[in-house]
Amino acid sequence: MNKERTIFLLVYPVLYIFSKLPLSILYRISNLIYYLVYYIIGYRKKTVRKNLALCFPKKEESERLKIEKKSFRHFVDIFIEMIKGFGISQTELDKRYKYMNPEIFRTLENEGKSIILLGAHQGNWEWLFNINSQTKIKCYGAYRKVENKYFENFVQKNRGRFGCHFILTKDTIPQILKNYKNNVQSVYGLLSDQSPQLHKTHYWSQFFGHQVPIHTGAEMLAKRFDFNVVYMKIKMPKRGYYEITFERLTTNGNEKSEYPLTDLYLKSLENDISLDPNIYFWTHKRFKHLGKAPIKKTL
Repeated sequence: MNKERTIFLLVYPVLYIFSKLPLSILYRISNLIYYLVYYIIGYRKKTVRKNLALCFPKKEESERLKIEKKSFRHFVDIFIEMIKGFGISQTELDKRYKYMNPEIFRTLENEGKSIILLGAHQGNWEWLFNINSQTKIKCYGAYRKVENKYFENFVQKNRGRFGCHFILTKDTIPQILKNYKNNVQSVYGLLSDQSPQLHKTHYWSQFFGHQVPIHTGAEMLAKRFDFNVVYMKIKMPKRGYYEITFERLTTNGNEKSEYPLTDLYLKSLENDISLDPNIYFWTHKRFKHLGKAPIKKTL
């Protein structure tokens, strides 16, 4: 028996049991893990504090500390909810993950264009795998490959049980090209709030008042293939419950910016984070390239 299979056989029963436990019990476990991660391990505390200070310089340090602690609790909850996602029922998912304006897809279906669905590490994006319950359009989610092939097969089959198709990040563009060629109307879900590698950066823009490199792949694809772009707004009215609202992004002929749809996305995301900073992943090193923006030459 090879090592990968052995690890899978040892871990899978634990994942299965955890995924079948009620969330009321799982959140108690999450509380314990939070104390371990935050108070003992101190995972990325410096990064979180730096990010919060950069984004909310006018808030008192005590207020930022409250956000820090609540965001770490949510950080742990997301991983617990991800595990629960392997065993959650459609009934419970419908109760906890509500789509507030699914009718937007009726309009988009009639237009016949495919859709880029832009989201961020805000709230819970993991449970979006049941989005096919809201539309007839074929839905795809990009993800990073799990190195263990047994877990990879398990994740693929489990996440796909609600109808959404999951493709590796590196296979996203080939899949888009294939669907475009065959006239398959599709929804492509992308998370676009992390910092791109500098050698892949095409655009720098303001995010919370700081010049940072921005992912522009979504807008470039939308322009190339004439796709609609939709922003996914996530609210958490209480622990374990989420409300998803979709917002169609359109330039309305305003082409002052090189990437107007990307700017609209950033503006919407910044506003949502400001309204509820407790449910954003502050552990990402979003501002690691501060001060590295190229200087624009003037005549």
